[in-house]
Amino acid sequence: MTDHISPHDPKRHEPTLGSDSRPDQANQNTGAMAGQDDRLRHERRDERGYIRVTLPFRVDLDDSGPELLGNDVSLGGFSARSSHAFEPGDRISASLRIMAGATELIVPLRAICLRTTAAANGDGYDHGFEITDIEPQHRELLRQIIRSALSGRAPNVEGLLAGEDPQTPRKRQATRPLPPARPPKPRGRYLLLFAAIGVLLVVSAATAYRNFMLIEPSFAAVTAPRIDVRAPGPGLLGDHDLTAGDQVERDQLLTNVINSDLESDLILAEAALDYNNRLIENLREHLEGGMQEVSLANSAQPASGDTMTFESVSPQIAQARIEQFETVRDYENSRIAALEARMASNDIYSPCDCLVAWALSSADGVYINESERIMTLIRTAEDDVLVEALVHMDDIHRIEPNQQAYVTLANANQPIRARVRNVALDVERQPRAGFPDWVRQQQNVASVLLIPEEPLPADNVGMPVDVRFAEAPLLTAVSERIWQGVSSIAQLGGNAYRSVMEDDDEITNES
Repeated sequence: MTDHISPHDPKRHEPTLGSDSRPDQANQNTGAMAGQDDRLRHERRDERGYIRVTLPFRVDLDDSGPELLGNDVSLGGFSARSSHAFEPGDRISASLRIMAGATELIVPLRAICLRTTAAANGDGYDHGFEITDIEPQHRELLRQIIRSALSGRAPNVEGLLAGEDPQTPRKRQATRPLPPARPPKPRGRYLLLFAAIGVLLVVSAATAYRNFMLIEPSFAAVTAPRIDVRAPGPGLLGDHDLTAGDQVERDQLLTNVINSDLESDLILAEAALDYNNRLIENLREHLEGGMQEVSLANSAQPASGDTMTFESVSPQIAQARIEQFETVRDYENSRIAALEARMASNDIYSPCDCLVAWALSSADGVYINESERIMTLIRTAEDDVLVEALVHMDDIHRIEPNQQAYVTLANANQPIRARVRNVALDVERQPRAGFPDWVRQQQNVASVLLIPEEPLPADNVGMPVDVRFAEAPLLTAVSERIWQGVSSIAQLGGNAYRSVMEDDDEITNES
């Protein structure tokens, strides 16, 4: 069920809460949001299941799509304007961003597009969305925002935390006789009430400190040093069976590059050396025999299509030619050694005890060029797997080496303490694996490496984490423990609620 029809539909004349100005005009200035005309205007309750209000808000799509400008919102759905037309039935995951004074409130949800109409002024499209999935706490937050707007007040954090609207003053009634005195109520209930208020205040203070006072990076993940294995020369990639996730040892043969041209040059060089050695031996045999004339070949190189000819020379000339052939032999020996070294360099070995993050397939005789990446290895030693955070330049001056921080892994109940190892203004100074490519392309950020007190397993490389830097370690530790305790209680309550609902569904199905 939805209640969202574009407020600019000429067929609709129901009044709404808020001015008739467009949300995009209101968003031009944050201060103007709070100053808009918030007069209460009623609408027909027989056509809608929920009351809608007009508030300045934005809709951020989780898939990094274009931002939508909100028109109005209710507990059942919302309408928004965008330059892109959604089709009815399209499902989105988004977050409603609503200003509450100087604070921006975020309400994540899932919704489905019910209708799309062109804007009256021709500038974009108006869409009506029905909320299909929203967490109970986020629904309650949205309800409080709508309730605050209906009361004629702009939403603010203090009012939302209070949870109640100020009471409307009532006229004094006629004086009535006082009822008989009642016995005093037990003090225990007042103590419980004050205790509950105290706990609420402590939780609120811890939450506010954690969300607004601590330094929070734009992105953080578990990373490790990356080694890119590249081809020493062109050729065919040799067969290998390595895939992502395989563990390799130091000096282990990974693969090789087959260079047919290099192999041919080596064979020709070895043949030339053998031919040259035979010429030298033949001439020396003739000289040692005391012959007055020696038959001499016209070249010290193997025949390459040319006709081999011989000539008769004196022993003196033959001796000189032997020295020339020996020079050629030394050259061929050096050339063979160089070719063998190049052949040996085509055998690629592991430089460390590493984990294979990526490997180029060797199927179907893949040809590779020189310096082309063949594999990517990750160092997995205990001191190599660290947490890397990207912090905005505006906050980097507040971070120092050995500063304490708290790292929370996904699905972890307790944060892990860590300390800052170094701060790098160039995020690519030390190549590390674990960040998506688009993350390192961010501008105005610095890289901060953190050493956790507890070693992290190698399979956590690439896992996003929550990092908060502490400028007051004691206060930060207390707020983190309070936050984690409240989160654990909320998680247990949610699990218990889901289990009860599943049992009820089973009973209903059986009956």
